Formats: sequence, structure tokens, C-alpha cells
Amino acid sequence: MTQDQVFAGLGLTVALAVGSQLLASRLRVPALLVLLPVGFAAGALTDDVDPVRLLGDAFAPMVSLAVAVVLYDAGLGLDVRRLRGHPRRVVVRLIWVGVLVTWAATALLAVPLLGMSKRSAVMLGAVLVVSGPTVVGPLLNFVGPRERLQRILVWEGTLIDPVGAVLGALVFHAVLAADHRGVAARVGQFAASTGIGLAGGAVGTAALWLILRRLRPDEVLGTTVQLGVVVGLAAACDVVRDDTGLIAAVAMGVALANLPGLDLPARRPFFETLVSLVIGLLFVSISATVTPQSLRHVVLPALGLVAFLVLAVRPLVAALATFRTDLPRRERAFVGWMAPRGIVAASTASTFSAALVAQGVGGAARILPATFVVIVSTVTLYGLTALPVARWLRVLRTARSRPLLVGGADWVVDLGRALSSAGLDVLMWAGVDRERERITRAGLELAPGELLADATGAGAELEGITGVLLLTAEDDFNALAAMTLRGGIEGPVHRLGAPSSRHGVVAPYTGGAALFGKDLDRSELERRYRGGARIVTAAADAGIPAGHRLLFLVRADGRLLPVTEADRPLPRPGDLAVLLGPCGGDRAAASAAGR
Repeated sequence: MTQDQVFAGLGLTVALAVGSQLLASRLRVPALLVLLPVGFAAGALTDDVDPVRLLGDAFAPMVSLAVAVVLYDAGLGLDVRRLRGHPRRVVVRLIWVGVLVTWAATALLAVPLLGMSKRSAVMLGAVLVVSGPTVVGPLLNFVGPRERLQRILVWEGTLIDPVGAVLGALVFHAVLAADHRGVAARVGQFAASTGIGLAGGAVGTAALWLILRRLRPDEVLGTTVQLGVVVGLAAACDVVRDDTGLIAAVAMGVALANLPGLDLPARRPFFETLVSLVIGLLFVSISATVTPQSLRHVVLPALGLVAFLVLAVRPLVAALATFRTDLPRRERAFVGWMAPRGIVAASTASTFSAALVAQGVGGAARILPATFVVIVSTVTLYGLTALPVARWLRVLRTARSRPLLVGGADWVVDLGRALSSAGLDVLMWAGVDRERERITRAGLELAPGELLADATGAGAELEGITGVLLLTAEDDFNALAAMTLRGGIEGPVHRLGAPSSRHGVVAPYTGGAALFGKDLDRSELERRYRGGARIVTAAADAGIPAGHRLLFLVRADGRLLPVTEADRPLPRPGDLAVLLGPCGGDRAAASAAGR
């Protein structure tokens, strides 16, 4: 290819990846629903988007390293403290039972349906055992199932990817060698690959821990270091044994997410941007390698395979994995209706099918197009049906708000009691022992000491927090915490306004609309509370009583709407108003005016 063709191909690939993700965001659909058909169309309509021609032999290794970066990022969101008891048992079963059952069922059905040889069918079965966080995560965020249910499915999707990739590599070499070694030898090979991956992960974790803990690089350099270590260790592991780099990447991510004393940045904007771009490039590039000719005699048989996987195999796996656990029947059914295929299936199929075709393995040419059909079909099916199925099974999170109130002053505890009396599930956090005791005496739920730190990661929304109210007496803490938490949790973050008279601090200069308006900042609210004002609730239908100030509205469905500088919600029938009552003297005047 000429230099101009390379420039055109690379530029068009990046533009299509970013444009597809932007369009998917506007349409509020999983990005894969747009990335896959766009990549396929680009590969069919132009010769420029052809990653094999653009990158040559470097394409497959670059795909493997890119997937390692994605899985490392997914591993950073896995906190083992949030996976205990029966959910952990379900995840473990979903992985090993799911791999064995899906692999065997796919291989048995692929021979008659797709006309494959047994060797190609076994390879396809190994490719299709995986799910993946790049698909499951966005789907679940869109659907919003119960917290424990989402946690189980995210863990399964993240951990099963490296297992499937290693299995695919072992099957690939066995198919090429056409050997007849026994089960014990294959298990030994799998154990060796797992050991190499975990050893690489341990080395990478130690290196990152030392660098991030001792040298304390800034956020940009720290992100660059993480990227360099992940890519370097994944490449080294892959040199020793194929696809073990994916195990190393996940192991590093999970280890760093759970190591004590390691303060990873709450937000990793550069890393998150990189992962998003990598996912887009991978799906556009891989789907561009699928030609219309290769799909001609594969689509209908592959759709039959999809139907079998969705309607028979996945429900069977879910039933076995949740057997004798405390998951309700409806949650078990939803687990049985969530198994989309993603990037690892696409990358392993792309990597192994070409080599098998070159070796003349019967039916190998159908592995990649069949995988493409399965990915598109499962993502489309689950993407369009997951929400109505979750609604029908009644496994969606309740719309009722669960606010986290940060602070333990008397008026904050009073507010917590008022919101609790309005039917909300209130969670409170305070850093001072005296304030924590006050919260406990009030009978309110006190969050563990580490919850505020956890809220900066990927776990806060999994515990059901729908929003954060920063109400401490430290204006700078409120302002900085609001900047840190925004985007790190699923829900809005609000803070008290700082007194305008303060100078030389962070709070007056940070953006964002403050709670209650400029004339009711922290010092004014505390002054009124000391003067006898109390927080009360009243039906909003009757209007706001004289001398009272509206702070929040609680909708009939349990949603909490705060009053801010930028927004004052309008009452509706059935709403409950949370009000700040008048001070002592104002109360008497309001009472006289009422008479």
C-alpha cells in the first residue's frame, strides 16, 4: 500500500470509530450496535479500511495488546469486598460451568448447522464461550438491574474473557497439531498458561505498586506508567505463551483495585478516553475483515446457532450456576437472559481463523463470519430486549432515591431524619467520631469509613447510591469532593454553597450550582438552625407555608429533587416538600400572620 492509502485507511478507521460511538450515545443504544455494521459496511464498500493490509502481521498482536488494556481497565473496577457469599459462588459457577457447557454445545451443533469439520467446530466453540465487559457493562448501565445482579454479570463478563482467550489459544494449537493427547495433558497446558499469566500479573502489580506508591507520579504520568506496564507485561507473557497476557492484564487490574494503601486516582480521564477509543477501533477494524461473500452461506445457520445459545444453552448455564443459592427466581431468569458476545470473541476469531484456513482445516473459513453473526445478533437481541425483560421480571432498581448525606452536624442529621420519614433509604457518612455517634443515635444508617473513598471508583452505584449531598462544615472539602465525585458515581452530586465573604479558598471558585441558592449558603443555614429553625416535611399540594423555605421535593415515586441555584422543581400532586422552618421570632410572626 502507498503512504497515502495508509493515511486514508487509518484516518477513516479512527473517524468511523469515534463517529459511531457519538451516534450511539445520541441514540442511547450500546455502541456495538453501531460499530459493527459501520465497520462491516466500511470493509465492504472501500479498500481503505482493511486492517490486515494496513498493519500486516502486526494486526493480530496489536489486537491482543489492545484487548489487554481494555481488560486491565475492567479489572480496576472489580472490588472483591463487594462480591461475597452466594454471588461469588454464582460467578465462579458461571465461569467454569458456562465455559464447559457452551463450548461443548456449540461444537456439537456447529458441525451439522454450519457444515464444519469437527476441528473447526471445536475452535468455534472455544471462541464463543466469552462474554465481555465492553458489552455487558454498557447494557447493564442502560437497563439498571438490581445491584447484586449487575455485580454478578459484570464480574462474569470480565473474568471469563481471559479464560476464553487462553482456551482458544490451547484449542488452536491442538487443532493445528491434530494431536490426541489426553484430558490430563490439556488440563496441564491450561494450568501452565494460567500460571504464566498470574505470574506476569504479580510482577506487573509489584512494579506498579512500587512506582505509584513510592514515586507518586502525577495523574498523567501515573496513567502513562500503568499503560506501559500493562502493555509490556502482556506482550512478555504472550511471547512466553499465547494469550497469557490477557490473564496478566486482568490480574493486575483486580490486584491494584484491592491492594490496601494504594491511592489510585478516582478519575482516569486519559485512560478512560484511551479505552473508549481502543474499543471503537477494535470493533470497526475486526468487523471490516468480514466480507459479504463470507456471510453468504453462513447467516441463516449462524442465526440457528444463536437461537440455540440464547434459548437453551444460556438458561441451562444460569440454572446450574444459581442452583441452591439465595438468588430469587426472577434474578436467576435474568442471568439466563444476558450473555452477549464481545471484543474477545471477535479478536480470537480474527486471530485464529486465518491461520486455520491457511492450513486447510475444513470449515475454518466460516469461523470469523459465524462469530460476527453471533456477536451482532446477541448484542442486538439483548440490547433491545434486556430492559423490557428486566421490567417484566421486576428486577429493575427501584426509582426511589437512596441519597448519601456527607456530614454530621445537627441540622444534617435532622435533614437525614426528615428524608427517612419521607420514605427514602438514607445513607450517611461523617469523618468525625462525634458526628458518627450522632448519626448512630438518630437511628440512621451509617456508611463504613471507606465508603466516601469507594464512591470515587466504580463501586458506588453498585451499592445503590443515587446521589451525593455534600453538607459538611468544610467548604473546601465539599467543593473538592464534588469535583472528584462527579462522573465517578451514577447520579448527581450537590454541595452546600460557600459563604461569599470567604477569600483565598477553593470553594468560592469551583463551578456547579450550589444547593438551596446563594442566599442560603452554609453559614446562613447554620445561623437559622441555631435560631430555632427546623427541617420539616409537608404535603406540597397545600403550598409552601409562610416563613418556610423549600429545600427538596420528594416525588410520589420516591425520587429526590433538590432546590439549587439553577433549578427549582415545581410541585406535583402527591409530592412531599422538605422545608426549612422559620426561626423563633419569624415563627411567631408567621403564626400571627396565619391567624
